[in-house]
Amino acid sequence: MIAKIGKGSNMYGAILYNQQKVDKENGAVLLLNKIPDTVDGRYSVAYFNKCFEPYLSANIKTEKTVRHISLNPDPSDKVSDEQFMQMAQEYMERMGYGNQPYIIFKHMDIDRTHIHIVSTCVGIDGKKIPDDYDHPRSMAICRDLEEKHNLHKATKKEQKQANKVFKPVNHKNGDTKSQIASVVRHLPKYYSFSTMGSYNALLSLFNITAEEVKGERNGQTVNGLVYFALDKNGNKVSNPFKASLFGKDAGIAQLQKHFEQSKEKMKTNPTKSVLKNIVELAIHTTSNEMEFRKQLTEQGINTVARRNDNGRVYGITFIDHENRSVWNGSALDRNLSANVFNDWWNNGNKPVLRIHDNPVSKTNTLDDLPMKNPFEFISQEHSPNADIGLFSLLPEAQGEDYEEEQFAKRVKRKKKGRRL
Repeated sequence: MIAKIGKGSNMYGAILYNQQKVDKENGAVLLLNKIPDTVDGRYSVAYFNKCFEPYLSANIKTEKTVRHISLNPDPSDKVSDEQFMQMAQEYMERMGYGNQPYIIFKHMDIDRTHIHIVSTCVGIDGKKIPDDYDHPRSMAICRDLEEKHNLHKATKKEQKQANKVFKPVNHKNGDTKSQIASVVRHLPKYYSFSTMGSYNALLSLFNITAEEVKGERNGQTVNGLVYFALDKNGNKVSNPFKASLFGKDAGIAQLQKHFEQSKEKMKTNPTKSVLKNIVELAIHTTSNEMEFRKQLTEQGINTVARRNDNGRVYGITFIDHENRSVWNGSALDRNLSANVFNDWWNNGNKPVLRIHDNPVSKTNTLDDLPMKNPFEFISQEHSPNADIGLFSLLPEAQGEDYEEEQFAKRVKRKKKGRRL
């Protein structure tokens, strides 16, 4: 089971995100803790928000008062509503939120049925509930709940693999070649990425970029790859290093195989739907690019935006360090493409949350809903690269976003026009 802990300041947005799914019949309210029931059993965002007001108004110092937690069992686990409620109550009790008001929402809009819990870390006395080491504690609780409810577990191999940490290159420290080698020799063993653009997005977090080099040898076309170190602004600060210096895993031929393997693996990767929900929630509960990036970073997710010289966003990539996967925005959902973020960050047109309709018959019980694809997962609720900054990838990097492809074609057409 994967647990995600979101920390924010927008209670209204967090409630709205979940309640809209209920209103669309893609969700349900399973349980209320220290929140009064309504006479007719129907709820609104305004009602829920008002129930949290005494706690939020009592707060003086705490900036991020909202806790938005999701518990995500394996899709092949048949979890009843009663089990979901029991797990959520035990989880909240052991995390220190047992006496807090909280709402348990059940989501059924994706293949994997899961629950979201909305609460606050501020007590009625205005004091913050301690959250030191909450991620390790959360992991331990999840392992216990898996055992108690006979749920699928993360294997020891997966947990060991998730602990691998890579360090960003610092060209000022010298021995740049060795620093680059320590990253590129091993990165494909731990992360899934399906294009050169997504590979470069990942490399940029470690102050590295890769470029393809094409030439001829004995009359045959030869493709190669060279690596450069970058400074904090994404500028090249080293001579090129041939991929052959770092072993076959860093070369173009092996990377092409990795791209194809990743594409197949990511087709059924359950973390896609988890990440999609997290990104949607971040859009819904933040007001600008900086807040958006920060909220995702706190959950172990880096955002890499590709911009042209005019600042237009033509590519967007999300790197989930906990599950070691790299996703272009449009691969997660067409409503998370580069155009959407460009319109928001450059034009001020914040996207409206769109929830795909997947009507549930009111005559069916929630437990009758199907869960489709079983999966393997890595569960580690902290970012292994928490000290990494957020960087914009070099403009020439390519990806599979539709907007990115169209941008590249337009640039080529302009170059051809200048030659004539």
